[in-house]
Amino acid sequence: MSEIDLDNGYVRFEQATDFTVGLEEEFAILDPGHLGLAQRFEELRNGAQSDPFLADAIAGELISSEIEIRSGRGETLAAAQEQQREARRRLFALAASYNVLLGATGTHPWADYREQRIIDTEHYHRVEDGLKYVAWRNNTFSVHVHVGIQGADRAVKICDRLRPVLPLLLAISANSPFLEGRNAGLHSMRSQIFTKSFPRCGVPDAFGSWESFAQYIDFLVRTRSIIEYTQVWWSIRPHLTFGTVEVRICDTQATAPEADALSALIVACVAQAARDIDEGRPHVDLPPRLIEENMWRAIRYGLDGELLELESGEAYPARAAVDRLLAWTAPMRRELGLSVELPPQNGAQRQRALLAQGMTLPEAFTATVEATRATYAGSAQSTVEVN
Repeated sequence: MSEIDLDNGYVRFEQATDFTVGLEEEFAILDPGHLGLAQRFEELRNGAQSDPFLADAIAGELISSEIEIRSGRGETLAAAQEQQREARRRLFALAASYNVLLGATGTHPWADYREQRIIDTEHYHRVEDGLKYVAWRNNTFSVHVHVGIQGADRAVKICDRLRPVLPLLLAISANSPFLEGRNAGLHSMRSQIFTKSFPRCGVPDAFGSWESFAQYIDFLVRTRSIIEYTQVWWSIRPHLTFGTVEVRICDTQATAPEADALSALIVACVAQAARDIDEGRPHVDLPPRLIEENMWRAIRYGLDGELLELESGEAYPARAAVDRLLAWTAPMRRELGLSVELPPQNGAQRQRALLAQGMTLPEAFTATVEATRATYAGSAQSTVEVN
């Protein structure tokens, strides 16, 4: 029996409030001695039960060596970030009390996926039963941003408009250059493992309306392709439960300041797309084959390569993606008071630079884990040198 209620989803969007925010961040649970993955999610979850705030924020994510925290709904980005910072602080304190560390890269640099255990929930058993190797191989960590949108048609059209923006956000957030004990040559191995392997994943089609979107979801249900909406793993999707547009393209971020800046940029993109729709600004739904060219460039080269201006075919330095998005979103960033201060290099660039300076891969990962601990575990205003 399907667990998807499209009618209620429609109502939630019609009753939603614009630009509320919810944040989700996934962390690797690490052994403090060798920094390998440690299958201790259940211990941390159970240990959090004495702290109602943290217990409500914690969630499981596929494998027992992964833990997620969620801000819950914030009426503004600032409110959601305040809640998330407190959840981070409590989570890192809990981890320390259990003698484990937390990592924040899109993939673990050397862990063997064959040694990881799927957590014992109905949902993730269903994922494993349906996907087998594809699920087993998916030891990845990401950040998701939910933005409230009033109006079901409007939410679908925002997702349509943001399709060509997704590769830019991926290039900016790339933070997974290592896998299986080697420099993989890609900047976002997480995207290659997850986005390019899971069904109903990556950049969705442009649907144009709630009716068209709902017809496709109904098709998936009628054909018994899915029985719950979370089996639709697109990199952006209307979320039926929350009445939000959920952006799911980005690697988890190595430091708290850049995680906060990235969430601000994503909220700005969703809000600007909404404003452009409201003001009738013209938009062309580009073919998936064109957007996929930029997706591959973002996965392979991150901010070190070139991206394409898809309508003209002209190339530009990927590092200009930040400036392009900042220029486009300037009106809504001013209106919502959003500050976006990203570091000169993203996580993948910094990790690769450490190898180029002569560090071993374990040494580079150790430095990254320390930057994560120093920023996520501290106060709401913690900073770190990330150049």
